Amino acid sequence: MDQKQSLSEVHKSVATDKRTGWKRILAFIGPAYLVSVGYMDPGNWATDIAGGSKFGYQLIWILLMSNLIALLLQSLSARLGIVRGLDLAQASRNTYPKWVNFPLFILAQTAIIACDLAEIIGMAIGLNLLFGLPLNIGVCITIFDTVVLLFLLNKGMRKMEAFIVSMVFIVGISFLIEMFIVQPALHEVVRGFEPSLLSGDALYIAIGIIGATVMPHNLYLHSSLVQTRKFERTSKGILEAIKFNFIDTAVALNLAFLVNAAILILAAAAFFKNGYHEVKEIQDAYQLLTNIFGSTAPALFAIALIAAGQSSTVTGTLAGQIIMEGHLNLRIQPWLRRLITRLLAIIPAFCTIQFFGNDALGGLLILSQVVLSLQLGFAIIPLIHLTSDKKEMKEFAIKPWVKILAWTSAVVIVGLNIKLVIEEIIGWMETANGWYIYVVVIPMAIFIGLLLAYIFVYPLINKKQRIGNVPHGNALEIEPIERVNYKRIGITVDFSKHDRNTIRHALTQGGKDAHYVLIHVVETAAASYHGHKAMDHETQTDEENLEKYQANLSELGYRSTPQIGFGRTAKAIAAISKSNDLELLVMGAHGHKGIKDLIFGTTVDSVRHKVNIPVLIVR
Repeated sequence: MDQKQSLSEVHKSVATDKRTGWKRILAFIGPAYLVSVGYMDPGNWATDIAGGSKFGYQLIWILLMSNLIALLLQSLSARLGIVRGLDLAQASRNTYPKWVNFPLFILAQTAIIACDLAEIIGMAIGLNLLFGLPLNIGVCITIFDTVVLLFLLNKGMRKMEAFIVSMVFIVGISFLIEMFIVQPALHEVVRGFEPSLLSGDALYIAIGIIGATVMPHNLYLHSSLVQTRKFERTSKGILEAIKFNFIDTAVALNLAFLVNAAILILAAAAFFKNGYHEVKEIQDAYQLLTNIFGSTAPALFAIALIAAGQSSTVTGTLAGQIIMEGHLNLRIQPWLRRLITRLLAIIPAFCTIQFFGNDALGGLLILSQVVLSLQLGFAIIPLIHLTSDKKEMKEFAIKPWVKILAWTSAVVIVGLNIKLVIEEIIGWMETANGWYIYVVVIPMAIFIGLLLAYIFVYPLINKKQRIGNVPHGNALEIEPIERVNYKRIGITVDFSKHDRNTIRHALTQGGKDAHYVLIHVVETAAASYHGHKAMDHETQTDEENLEKYQANLSELGYRSTPQIGFGRTAKAIAAISKSNDLELLVMGAHGHKGIKDLIFGTTVDSVRHKVNIPVLIVR
């Protein structure tokens, strides 16, 4: 059975089969750069600055390990999308029972909100540094970045990728230059690549770094974005797509690693070396750069921060759309789901500023990245199962050695998360000892742990794929049908040049045997308040115009009745349709769209949702 296409607006929108040589490779370049944005967003800045200032170069190996794990998992995500033509959420819906997909959606959505929280805080701090805006006002302003997303979606996939790459370029160049100016001790940097045991704060920040690097929503996103490339669905074509996308992923993620390493090294060289071991705030790093660069640094740093926040916002919204459509088979307008996600993230950021002050934002940023890490297992485990399935992946199933590396990565991440959760709960029990720990926190932790175990075990004991729901059903056999003869037809008129065409289409539907109801709605203030009792000048004029249409149609041999409505247009038209037992409604559409819809409204859309008869829209 067919599946709904992931990100259907841009599915297979970038052709690759007509290009050769290096141009063919470039045609595949792009998806990984959108994914890499999540690897250098404001959440990464916070964890890298905190890690570098408190532990010097000690956590560089965590960055490297996170990047290697990310490279492995993102390549698996791309492989899933290329081979099966499904994103991770769709494939999970087909693999697991229906009841599992709702908590998987909730957990994935929680990860996106946590990610969005980091973008909001980063944007607000960037606006504060660049323009001096208070942080709470900056948080509220971030709601308007929905406009940027709508603009990019309308411009197509390549334009969106170009925007993201330009943002990544700004961020990357800024921090690489800053690292070279600080001139860290290279031999100490090299020693930072040596693994060491972690506990306490080091473990907490390390898990935050992993969550900031290997983001769960990026796994969903990558499996969908690779499907924007159109290539031959042959073994050779699929293998070539996998190879080129791996190159794309390797280059993009290694650039992200260099940026993250630059941030951590910058913090270690400037803060840790000077005895400032508790630096968690991005604003402190900004002040540091001011001292290093002088007057140039503030704008450079703030612009990079805003660029990181904006680009991450775009990819987070796309991931949210993929997760909702995949797990729940539910699709809503991108701007609406962007607005919902942003509002859910704005509330904790705004409340933190209001009740705990600006200094608490750094801790909130790191917490958001820890939450991301805690969600990772619920994306990684299904991904490994899906790409290991020889029945579905055929010859493109991952090799045993890749499977061993993938499961090892999963064990490391899940194991660290379990260790952190246990340590945190024990710490809360020793300090707070509140009832909510036993009633809410511990039961929730147990439920999530059992769900994770179920997600791991289920594919091993149940090899049968559940058939995915087809959103629009299957095609029906069309049998010979008789002509529909409409006897009562409504025609909406507004006495503009469009009326002639609207009436003409209506008359062709019913001919001279039908009865026509000429509908016009008066929207004056008097009409809205007094209804049919309103006898203002506009109402009287409109009645006269309807009678002229009636007389004109009568001369042509058509029977009609004028009908005036009052107040809200869509509601009045629907009421007239019902009271006159209309069988068909013919409406004229003016063709305005975009911002004009927001100004003038969308009467046609509103009416068709209020009536249960066919509606013919005439342009």
